[in-house]
Amino acid sequence: MSLPPARDRTNLRGSVAGIEMSLDLSLHKFPKDLRLKDGSGCRLRPLLKDDEKSFHEFFLGIPDSERMFIKHRVTEPQAIQEWCHNIDLGRNLPLLAVSGKKIIADATLHQQLGGWKRHIGRVSVLVHPQFRGRGLASTMVKEIVEIARDSGLEKVEAEFIGEQEAAIKMFAMLGFSNLLRLENYVKDMQAIAHDYVLMGLDLKTDEEYAGVG
Repeated sequence: MSLPPARDRTNLRGSVAGIEMSLDLSLHKFPKDLRLKDGSGCRLRPLLKDDEKSFHEFFLGIPDSERMFIKHRVTEPQAIQEWCHNIDLGRNLPLLAVSGKKIIADATLHQQLGGWKRHIGRVSVLVHPQFRGRGLASTMVKEIVEIARDSGLEKVEAEFIGEQEAAIKMFAMLGFSNLLRLENYVKDMQAIAHDYVLMGLDLKTDEEYAGVG
């Protein structure tokens, strides 16, 4: 496989370095204490290597009916170990909500540092059932979107299956629009087909739009 021209490789390294610098600045506000709708509190911070056990326990607390829609086999300790021992926040940034020593939610920003979609991030969020209905999911998505904006991304996407109506509605309320829906396009861990829904949000500010043209 041939490498890109030296000038392109230099530009790519410069872009990656710029992303890392912007990300470092954006993450300086964490850990961040958060007050939920019911008055309870939690702390937001990125994933740490020492989170392996509690992160696995978090996924085990997700109902089987929801876990089968997760792309990875999160009930297997090896999968969580791989994430925690190979943290690369520039590619995958898991932002955790922690109450005491318990992880209660995870919102992740996925990035591609090269290729056609290098300007687009992907957002996912998951909240433990005991802590839902408190505004935690929407707050964490907003935090991830701000990190994406600070990192220089131009757009963010979110993927769903058709049955995730509550999540689709929440993302729509946060400004995400429906990009496409494909009938019976994806299969869960039990090989059952579902509609695939893709939503997106443009991160350009009003000031940037005003400067176009």
